[in-house]
Amino acid sequence: MNAQQLHDTLQKIQEPKGCYFNADASMTMALMESLLATKERLGYMACPCRLANGTFEADRDIVCPCEYRAADMDEYGACFCGLYVTKEWNEGGRERVYVPERRPVERILG
Repeated sequence: MNAQQLHDTLQKIQEPKGCYFNADASMTMALMESLLATKERLGYMACPCRLANGTFEADRDIVCPCEYRAADMDEYGACFCGLYVTKEWNEGGRERVYVPERRPVERILG
C-alpha cells in the first residue's frame, strides 16, 4: 500500500464520522508516509507525531486514530498532529491554535 492508497482508504472510513484530512495535502501525505513507515517498523500505525514505545500494548492509546482525537477535535477542531480536522477547521471557520498533548505523562515515559 502506498500513501495515496492509505489516504483514500482512511478517507472513506473517517469522513462519515466527521473526521476530515487536513486540506494541506503536502502535510497530510507526509503524515500518511509516516504512518506507513511506522507500520513497516512496528507492525502498527502509531501516531506519527508521538514517540512510540515499540510494543502495541504500550502504544494502544496512540494507534492512529489515537484515543485523544475526538476530544482534540471537539475542543480545537484538529487532532494533535493536525492530520484529522473538522470540516469547519478546513474551511477556515475555526481558529487554528496549538493542540496540547493530552496523553498522560506516565504513558509517554512508559
